[in-house]
Formats: sequence, structure tokens, C-alpha cells
Amino acid sequence: MIFELDNVELYFKNKRILHGIYLKGETGKVTSILGHNGCGKSSLMNIAFGNLNPKYKLVRIDGKPILKPLYKTRFVKFLPQHNFIPKDMKLLYAFKLFELDWNYFINDFEAFEIYKNSRFKNLSGGERRIVETYIILKCESKIVFLDEPFSHVSPLYIEKIKTLITKEKKNKAIILSDHMYRHIIDCSDNIYLLKNGATKKIEKLKELEDYKYLNTGHLN
Repeated sequence: MIFELDNVELYFKNKRILHGIYLKGETGKVTSILGHNGCGKSSLMNIAFGNLNPKYKLVRIDGKPILKPLYKTRFVKFLPQHNFIPKDMKLLYAFKLFELDWNYFINDFEAFEIYKNSRFKNLSGGERRIVETYIILKCESKIVFLDEPFSHVSPLYIEKIKTLITKEKKNKAIILSDHMYRHIIDCSDNIYLLKNGATKKIEKLKELEDYKYLNTGHLN
């Protein structure tokens, strides 16, 4: 499956925030969006999913325009920046709700076994992020959007999430955005840089320095 987002124009109070946007994701690949804080990465993800309506946009799946928001389809999942599972919900109930096996989760994230009967409010911010990211990646879908999946997560679990992303991309198109560029580089097949409201596909990592996203020498 091939997902494309094209011709986006987004305005806030008559100020143009996004324009000249093109983004492509496809099954078997991780496509990532890099950019400085406040450049519009989260807005772009929300536009793609259908949560935010810009002045213009064109979404295509396998070359065919999709007119309804992707959140109304069953084959697309989205991890937003904020927590999306109610804080009073029990973890075990959430896994049943999303038709996932708790025991499979524990095989990879052993330390969470103590939270089986706990509510999400009893987890730290980073722990909640891990569980929500796992749920979005593992539940049935064909396209996955991840907005800041590594946020507030400890290095050990970031590596586990990256491994999970690599496994899940075999049958899914994964599009993610995060400010932790080294982890993005590690797990991405394609990278787009969002700068001055437009996207630029990065063909060589050195371009991240050329376009002033990274200071010279940061890639060494």
C-alpha cells in the first residue's frame, strides 16, 4: 500500500504555515519527518490523519484520491503527541479493547508485568508512552502514523520500540515524526525535512547539515 499526501496549504490567522508539501509512505518502509520545533510536524501528521483541516490537501492511497478523513477508515492508526487512552482505564482492559495479547507485550517489556491490573494514571509519562506506542504499532492496520513515539522514553525502551517498528513495517507503511534525529536516522528508510513550511526529501544525510537542520559535524 502506498500513502501520499500532496498539495497541502495550512494557514493560522492568515499566516501560511505549510505549503509545497509532499509526503510518501509505503508498505515495508519507515518514512520519517524531521524539522525544528514549531515547524509544523505535528500539524502535518494531524492533516494526514484527518484531525486537522487545511485550506487544501490531497490524500492518495495507491494512487487514488481519498476524500474522507483517514480516521474514519479501519486500516489507519495514529499515535498523537498527547495520551489518547483514558488515565483511569486499566492496562489489561486496554489490551482487550484493542484485541492484543498482554502476554506478548510482557515478553518484550518484562518490567511492565507489575502493571497488569494497574490503571494508566499509575504509570510515568514515559511508561504510558511505551504502552500506547506498542498498542498503536501492534493493532491491526495498514498505515501507522507515530507522532513523537520516543518522547520521555528511556534509552533502553527506545531501542525496543525501534526494533518493534522494524518488525511491524514488514506489513505496514509507517510514518513517524520525532525530534530525536539519531533514532529517526537509525530506523528510517526515507526521511523528509520540513523547513519553511515545505518538505524536502533527504537523499543523503549530509543534506541535514546543508539545510541547517543539524550543525556541521553532528552526523559524525
